[in-house]
Amino acid sequence: MRKNIKLTTAFAGITVLALGLTACGTASDPASSSGAGKADASKPLVVAASPTPHADILTYVKDNLAEKAGLKLEVKEFTDYVLPNTATQSGQVDANYFQHKPYLDDFNKKNGTNVVPVVNVHLEPLGFYSKKVKDLKDLKPGQTVAVPNDTTNEGRALKLLADHGVITLKEGVGADAKLSDIEDKKGLEFKELEAATVPRALNDVDAAVINGNYAIEAKLNPAKDALALEKAEGNPYANFLAVKKGDEGDPRVKKLAELLNSPEVKKYIEDTYSNGSVVPAFGAVK
Repeated sequence: MRKNIKLTTAFAGITVLALGLTACGTASDPASSSGAGKADASKPLVVAASPTPHADILTYVKDNLAEKAGLKLEVKEFTDYVLPNTATQSGQVDANYFQHKPYLDDFNKKNGTNVVPVVNVHLEPLGFYSKKVKDLKDLKPGQTVAVPNDTTNEGRALKLLADHGVITLKEGVGADAKLSDIEDKKGLEFKELEAATVPRALNDVDAAVINGNYAIEAKLNPAKDALALEKAEGNPYANFLAVKKGDEGDPRVKKLAELLNSPEVKKYIEDTYSNGSVVPAFGAVK
């Protein structure tokens, strides 16, 4: 039985207040960073995670590997891309597992946070989906395409569309693209939405670019349902375990990092997501 703790929106106000109280500190300020020396190894390591596949992977570790490794693990589920980092920064959770490095770099820059990656775990290829057209070539001028509205995932989405000839981007922009960098929309209209809400809008738009974890939650099969899918090889968007800077040496964090990169977790990911929606991407974050 899963014992993950699902958070309500009321947590948002608490998190914002706590972040405000800690934002005055810097990475080098002892008062703002708990550090490995202050970690209590007897307490559970509390990790914020997106429900699927992140919390599922953590729950597998908790139920099958953690006790033998001497790790107490608690999983808190978040359904957005902001609270996990602010909760990690404020100390309401010890770590998080939901994001890739381009997103974290952008988040830290915009919010003055100092959350850092620990170890890569998996990749969720981004996909282009539609319930109204069966092939990319069937898209027509005037139709609407939904894309994630956060900086890194929107750029990633636009690059996917450009790589498959749906749009034309300005030369050299790559995954940093914005809507203003589209040179030829081919007559398409674009709707920017929070990543978590894009699958729910699929019936209201003609097509949408959806993050892998949200596609899974919406019962979409990337291998079968996506009109276009990111390549896994050489992809810089691996999702990783992250902590507030200074907490990398916490022995509980190190233990969890080892377990997340274990052969058992590799097999779990490959067996559970055999449709290619989630693939192992172990190793150091570059």
